[in-house]
Amino acid sequence: MGLIIRSNQALNINPPDGDEAFSVHGSDWLWAVTAVYALSFLAFYAASFKPFSGEKIFHYIFSVALLVGFVSYFAWASGLGYSVIEVVNSKPADSWTRQVFWVKYVYWVVEFPAIILSLGLLSGVSWATIVYNIFLSWIWVVSYLVSAYTTSNYKWGFFAFGTIAWLMLAFNTLGHGGTSAKRVGLSRDHYLLSGWVNFVWLLYPIAFGLSDGGNTIGVTPSAIFFGILDVLLLPATSFVILGLSRKWDYGRLNLAFTRYGRVHDAGPFPEKSSPTAAAASGVTAPPAV
Repeated sequence: MGLIIRSNQALNINPPDGDEAFSVHGSDWLWAVTAVYALSFLAFYAASFKPFSGEKIFHYIFSVALLVGFVSYFAWASGLGYSVIEVVNSKPADSWTRQVFWVKYVYWVVEFPAIILSLGLLSGVSWATIVYNIFLSWIWVVSYLVSAYTTSNYKWGFFAFGTIAWLMLAFNTLGHGGTSAKRVGLSRDHYLLSGWVNFVWLLYPIAFGLSDGGNTIGVTPSAIFFGILDVLLLPATSFVILGLSRKWDYGRLNLAFTRYGRVHDAGPFPEKSSPTAAAASGVTAPPAV
């Protein structure tokens, strides 16, 4: 009786390129990460049917981000979404090329803002601060992308620009966000989440400097490194936020949206009130059709 052997054929269909190239073992690992994103997305999408409509904002944010992560890691595990770049000061040969996967940078353009938006809503900072932090994250990501594609030592200038943007972002999320979170009574949860997020973010410059920046580690080890960081950053953080948000006062956070409209000034949720309580609050149900 013959044996049924399952094997990863992705890189046979989409062969890697470059002197420093992606391997089957790296693809195997990224398929596992893809599965994590797929299951996380399905879990969040299913969980979005349970809460009241005004309490779904974090479900919406992370469902979209997890879906983008699913698509991005599907492409990366399949050996797609890359360019072959000449690297400098890393090999004795006159010309040495490396396979750089730009798909991960595209994903970070969505992943980082999703985290920033969630922390901003939790802390109660202004929308101007949230937008400012999102643009800082984009400067960070785009600077690293340009650095990865720069074929001279000038790449470290772009690396420095991106790292400065990250430091500004860390200061805002830990400092300004923490101060604002005290006003809404959620400083403990905010410091827990922002501390974790910034700890994981701290490892991204290190991972980049070792991989697409300095070419110290190969393409497959860098894929493993970034895969671990992305799982710790988005799927892990999103489920922690989902658990903690069950006890948050959405009215106090000014995030209360109901089928009757937005509830301002920490007002009640009409859907959570009895008909008597809803009538007492001055809210009337829409007429039957």
